[in-house]
Amino acid sequence: MNGPLSGALAGAAGTAALNAVTYADMALRGRSGSQVPEQMVEKTTERAGVSLGEDETADNRRQALGALLGFGVGIGVGVAYGLIRSRGRTLPDALALGAAASVASEGPAVALGLTDPRTWGAAGWVSDVVPHLAYGVVTAATYRGLRANR
Repeated sequence: MNGPLSGALAGAAGTAALNAVTYADMALRGRSGSQVPEQMVEKTTERAGVSLGEDETADNRRQALGALLGFGVGIGVGVAYGLIRSRGRTLPDALALGAAASVASEGPAVALGLTDPRTWGAAGWVSDVVPHLAYGVVTAATYRGLRANR
């Protein structure tokens, strides 16, 4: 299996881990999920002049597309990681992957004015860093496992 494909599969596994940690945190603390992915979909579709439909249909599409954005980021970061690693480059795996996934997901939201990490507070940062670290650990371990079995 080539590096980018291994990276995509590893990124998908990392995304599953990120989601599991996020949902566990939501369940433990009784907090709601982030609306930022849906807001990103809303802002980008408005700018592109794309209609998602009316009322409940539009709300459902925003929610689904927001979730799919997360999968796209996680798998995309995994593909990039696989490309870099397949060219013989080494990285500080888990931390670099977690940071890359965080920047790839939060960067566009910050650029669109939907969030400001300076205002998150400790609980907000923990809610962001811990799942992204889980993403990094699982993605790196999965990639190494896939590449070891080739």
